[in-house]
Amino acid sequence: MVDIDYYEILEVDRNASFEEIKKAYRKLALKYHPDRNPGDKEAEEKFKLINEAYQVLSDEEKRALYDRYGKSGLENQGFSGFEQSSYEDIMDFFESVFGQAFGRGFGRRPRSDEKYPLDISIEIEIDFQEALFGTQKEIEYEYKTPCPACKGTGAKNGILQSCPECHGRGQIYYRQGFMTFSQTCPRCHGSGESATERCQECSGQGYALQHEKITINIPEGIDNENRIRVQGKGNESPSGLRGDLYIYVHVKEDEHFVRYKDDIYMEVPVFFTQAALGEAITIPTPRGERELKLHVGTKDKEQFVFKNEGFKNVHTGKYGNLIAQVKLIFPQKLTQEQQELLHKLQESFGVESRPQEKNFSSIFEKVKSWFGK
Repeated sequence: MVDIDYYEILEVDRNASFEEIKKAYRKLALKYHPDRNPGDKEAEEKFKLINEAYQVLSDEEKRALYDRYGKSGLENQGFSGFEQSSYEDIMDFFESVFGQAFGRGFGRRPRSDEKYPLDISIEIEIDFQEALFGTQKEIEYEYKTPCPACKGTGAKNGILQSCPECHGRGQIYYRQGFMTFSQTCPRCHGSGESATERCQECSGQGYALQHEKITINIPEGIDNENRIRVQGKGNESPSGLRGDLYIYVHVKEDEHFVRYKDDIYMEVPVFFTQAALGEAITIPTPRGERELKLHVGTKDKEQFVFKNEGFKNVHTGKYGNLIAQVKLIFPQKLTQEQQELLHKLQESFGVESRPQEKNFSSIFEKVKSWFGK
């Protein structure tokens, strides 16, 4: 029997810190969440294993046992991950880590009388400047409403019988290797009842699709992968209750500006003479032109900070900074006159083009000693 490697499942090193494990879990759990992969059994199984691995590796006692004895060591101590847990228990654990509202963002789990989640999620893409200043967006999407012919049951004339798949229990059980899983019955969605005959209007799905167009406000400072919740704009249940719409925002990268947390970084090309002289130059920033005062001898990659010129934090309301990083520019070609002028400038600083050998005598002697001369 091949033991499960929880570290491989979470794609972390065996010496990973708790924060690294948590970060890996969040990334993978969101990627393989069933509501993001509807009907994908492989993703669903991966999701269960990810949760099992995190439950063990995030607990110091369980992790120590696992590191020393493997999964069998956990079982001998009465720990068995999600082996005996139902699908609902796994989802409850997911929400306990992410928070109830976050879990619902992927689709509130349907009650036994609902054939589909009430919450829905969509994705939109916005430009860098729209994230910086905030904007309004008109979006169009589809949501589910109960089929009027069967009132959301999926059964012809709404006639239901005891579900033959789960025999009215609402749960089904199966084994994979040495692990036993249970999940909500996919046929009756946990209600214990199923259609005697499918509704012809909705092909037994129990819902019809409706189009809706709404305008949303995107707040100033929103970051990539942030989400916006719109209450009462999700799917509609047979009782008339509507879930929420969750909008996941993707921010396009900008050619000139880079965001890191709430700060904005930009590269400023500076000619070497400007850096040497310590000139003041005008630079274009996302919030308009600003004067950058160099100092004499400004170095390559040196950074200058403009306070409160970055992104507004959507939680605290505080602004980040704009960091202008210098990139020194040197001429690729020089005329005869330019070369002569630079030589004169160099000599005016007391720097010789061909330094006397005595200046390097100690270095020469050291190098000669390497070769035994």
